Amino acid sequence: MYTTYYDSLAYSTPSTDPGVWSIIAMIIAVVGSILIYFLFVNSKTEVKGKFTKWLKDFLSFKIMWIEPIMKIVYYCATIFSILYSFTFLQYGGYGVLYFFICLILVPILIRVGYELFMLFIMVWRNTRDIAESVKKK
Repeated sequence: MYTTYYDSLAYSTPSTDPGVWSIIAMIIAVVGSILIYFLFVNSKTEVKGKFTKWLKDFLSFKIMWIEPIMKIVYYCATIFSILYSFTFLQYGGYGVLYFFICLILVPILIRVGYELFMLFIMVWRNTRDIAESVKKK
């Protein structure tokens, strides 16, 4: 007899189903990636201009962003661990021991983890340099 706001919402469904949108998005993604590959990434494609050359190198993964991002993450984690170590001083006793462990040992462990991660980047870079020098000969 009486209709409420909530009853009217039940009958006003969107015209597109999420399943339909996911299929449309998948088709657009496949077509877009094929276009990007043949327009920029393909080795036979020659580009003109600084921006299109940068875009081709970026889309071909010749430019890696992980290294500067990981440097920032390393600095942030190290500074945070040093600053956080001061919270242990308020507990006294074992807190002082935890303070020194967190102040000295945690930044060392963060550095070792960062260096292990960077080994993969260095191996990739050296392999790329070797491959480029072999291509030139």
